[in-house]
Amino acid sequence: MRKIGLVVLCVGVLMLCHLTFLSAKKVFLADEGPLRETMPAAKEQRRLVLITQDTQTPFWDQVATGAKEQAKKEGVSLEVWGTYGKNEEEFLKNIEIAIQSKVDGILIQGMDTPEFKELTKVKASFNGIPVITVANDVPMSESLRRTYIGSDPFEAGKLMADALVKQMGDVGKVVLMVDAEREYNQNERIRGIRSVLDDHPSITIVEGETGSARDQIITATREVMNREPDVDAFISVNAGNLGAMIEEISKRSQEEGYLIYSFDDGPESMTLLAKGKINAVVEQEPERMGKWSVQLMEEWLNGETVPLDPEGYITNVKIVKGDDR
Repeated sequence: MRKIGLVVLCVGVLMLCHLTFLSAKKVFLADEGPLRETMPAAKEQRRLVLITQDTQTPFWDQVATGAKEQAKKEGVSLEVWGTYGKNEEEFLKNIEIAIQSKVDGILIQGMDTPEFKELTKVKASFNGIPVITVANDVPMSESLRRTYIGSDPFEAGKLMADALVKQMGDVGKVVLMVDAEREYNQNERIRGIRSVLDDHPSITIVEGETGSARDQIITATREVMNREPDVDAFISVNAGNLGAMIEEISKRSQEEGYLIYSFDDGPESMTLLAKGKINAVVEQEPERMGKWSVQLMEEWLNGETVPLDPEGYITNVKIVKGDDR
């Protein structure tokens, strides 16, 4: 009888231990379930977008090439969106789409307009999407962009003017072909050019204002040549106007009669230089701009470089003459 009681007691203890084990397991699994749900899934690939106004031009093709190479290295997704022929409406629409799509970062050719600033300063910032301007800047206070990657337009203007004076001498008349609606980068280029030419009292500066359409550029060039028949040199501050300007000059005289300078970010700049139609351009580092913009965006998103330098990250410029090619 005593043995039977002992067996019953042992069985009872075993059953109690078993039930205790099951209860503990149930509690453990109940705690583990929610933990598993809140653990982050496999890291999703970040999505960046590069938006430009000048798609399929040699300069911006190089920016895109650099950006794509760096994106591959960083393991992020990069899309390149562009517009044709300075289509401002389409350009702004692309920014809207990028914001609505909740991309992780926007790399963009800056546009110095109220509509652009509204999108970057209000909508992108409200959605927590960082913006980095590339090649064309808009001041941080007006756009809330994180930083700028590109050349210093003021220094580029100075470099161009120094080269022109060296070739032309310190006596002559120089026409600055500028847009009627000048953006920040153009104003900075002009300021750099004037800072050099103003130190030479015998050099006269004349400004020719033009619209963005080809016929407007041609008309503005014709009017300047009629008004100033003794011009020695032309500087196309907006390199996108260069082709139309050369077309009109060619109708009136040989290009060799003038010194013609511009920048490398126009669709025809380097081709016209190679053909001997212009004397020199300020050459930038577009591929470097593309790489650096992706690299710095990733560093910011990863918290490695915070804040980014609000003054920007400056790439090199140099003068390239036709006989250098």
